[in-house]
Amino acid sequence: MKNKRFYLKFALADLGSRPVDEIRAPEILVALRKLEKREKLATAGRVRAVIGEVFRYAIATGRAESDPTGALRGAIKANKPRHQSAITDANRFGDLLRAIDAYEGRGEGVKVALQLMALLYPRPGELRQAEWKEFDLYNATWTIPASRAKMRRDHKKPLPRQAVALLMGLKQWTGTGRFVFPSERTVTRSMSDMAMNTALRSMGFSKDTHVPHGFRTTASTLLNQTGNFSPDAIEAELAHLDRNTVRAAYNRGAYWEERVRMAAWWANECDRIRLGAEVIQLKEKRALS
Repeated sequence: MKNKRFYLKFALADLGSRPVDEIRAPEILVALRKLEKREKLATAGRVRAVIGEVFRYAIATGRAESDPTGALRGAIKANKPRHQSAITDANRFGDLLRAIDAYEGRGEGVKVALQLMALLYPRPGELRQAEWKEFDLYNATWTIPASRAKMRRDHKKPLPRQAVALLMGLKQWTGTGRFVFPSERTVTRSMSDMAMNTALRSMGFSKDTHVPHGFRTTASTLLNQTGNFSPDAIEAELAHLDRNTVRAAYNRGAYWEERVRMAAWWANECDRIRLGAEVIQLKEKRALS
């Protein structure tokens, strides 16, 4: 409900005072065009969809006779998915992991957030807005609620021991509050959506090299390259939508044990990748001495 109100506010100035049964497609298009001009194409699409939900409810309750948003399909430019820059080479990923470990800016929370992004590869907003009540550190699980998960269903993730250790350490600092990663300004809000991006830029990783969302591509690429895990288990861990909802419901349970093993393997692999270049350099120095 909160998300829907957020989208409806974009149409409030143009439509808010009108009786729902008098609103026509051209009037809705006026509100959408304003977003289109600002290149907010994804938002415009979501606004149209939420307005459509309002009209369908109005029809069901006898307040309107039709949904004018159907006539607006294709009326504004389609949103083209953005390419999310990501490092997919293991050696370069090791450079990134070491840079994160050495990061000292903007507080410990941002550093831990990036370390967990590498280990767990959730969607950035899922981690940034995480609440302590979602974590069961004793059973090593994190349940992302449907209200925040992109697929609008609860998504349970296994936590490797490295992630549990990071969270246990952070809990000493933020565990008395609601958010795992509170804002620097107030504990009543979560970390800024730019905090991790800004940290990566300060480490020398440009937006064309790696972004927070890119950790998902990194993990997916390297996990698939190993051949050690089924593609379906990897997709389940990424919380990608399975169009066959019956199969999806079955797979979430069927792949759990494999996902637990995969989480542990990936965290250990991150440790190996992180140390790889340092170990090689040390061996080279010893050979030359």
